[in-house]
Amino acid sequence: MYISKLDSENLTYNQMTNLLFSTIEDDNENGDCIFVVGSSKAIQYRLPKAVELYKQGRAGKILFSGGVRWQGSELTEAQELKREAISLGVPERDILTEEMSLHTLENVLSSMLVLDREFHLHTIKRLLVVTTSYHMKRLNLTLKTYMPDWISFTLCPAEDTHTREDNWFLNETGIKRVKSESAKVIKYVKQGALNDEEIVI
Repeated sequence: MYISKLDSENLTYNQMTNLLFSTIEDDNENGDCIFVVGSSKAIQYRLPKAVELYKQGRAGKILFSGGVRWQGSELTEAQELKREAISLGVPERDILTEEMSLHTLENVLSSMLVLDREFHLHTIKRLLVVTTSYHMKRLNLTLKTYMPDWISFTLCPAEDTHTREDNWFLNETGIKRVKSESAKVIKYVKQGALNDEEIVI
């Protein structure tokens, strides 16, 4: 069934799991750059995954994307992620930042300029994409909708505490996040803001 045919008000837990988590797995390919989108807890969950990929040698650069300043911080998401990555041993020369974006679509659009200035977009073959697993479907669809079609994406989900495929339905935080994320994906596809895609429901 295509995402555009789904009714976000009448999805079962199994359908939401299939929508957000199915086919979200690392294919173990190497890439040109590790692309990490920010969030309020990106340092806790997404940063360790990005640093792990970098230290494994799967890409030589990390791009941190995010311009939000969360309460209590004077730094943008990207600046905070960069600072912590350096403290974990990633050389500053291998870190790129994008600090204009305020949400997922802007993460992608704003990062294209940074990527073009660093690599030239026409030379990029593959990005390693890091976000939490429940957010990966929307980010992947956004990348496939707006980035050039010659760029491939290896999905490297970071697992948070409450919203994994195997436990989101066991706690209120996970249920709330997955319901909200499912509704967003369906809404944006129906609006035409994201490419439609057939999924097994």
